[in-house]
Amino acid sequence: MFKKTVVGGTFDRLHEGHRMLLETAFKASEFVVVGLTSDEFANRFREKAVRPYESRMRELEEFLKSFSKEYRITEINDSYGVATIEADLDSIVVSTETLLRAEEINTIRFKKKLPRLTMIVIPLVVDGRGNPLSSS
Repeated sequence: MFKKTVVGGTFDRLHEGHRMLLETAFKASEFVVVGLTSDEFANRFREKAVRPYESRMRELEEFLKSFSKEYRITEINDSYGVATIEADLDSIVVSTETLLRAEEINTIRFKKKLPRLTMIVIPLVVDGRGNPLSSS
C-alpha cells in the first residue's frame, strides 16, 4: 500500500470513470490528495463550460465521504497541480488517456530531484458505443 497518492481532474458531473479513478486511489493508499481544477483552468480548453468549482467540490466531497481514509482536496491551476511539488507523494492514479501526463510529471520530479511516482493506470471506461465516458 502506498502512503500518499495523488489523483486529479475536473470532476464535472461525476461518472463511472471518475468513480473508478477515485476508488483506485483510495484502495491503493493511506492518504489521497485530490486535485480539482480551478474554474479558469477547467474552462480554458473546453467548448462547453463546466460547473463552478464550488459545485464540483461539493459533489466530490459527497462522494469521498464513502471512503474511510483521509484525503485533501486541493485546487489546481495547471496540468500538474501538486504532483510536481510535494516531495512525500509516492504514487499517482491516471487513466490510459492521461498516462503521458504522469510521465511528464515524473520527468519534472526527476529534474527537481524528487522521488519518482509509481503510476497506477486504469483503463478508460467506455459507453455502450465504445466512446470514453465524459462529463462534456
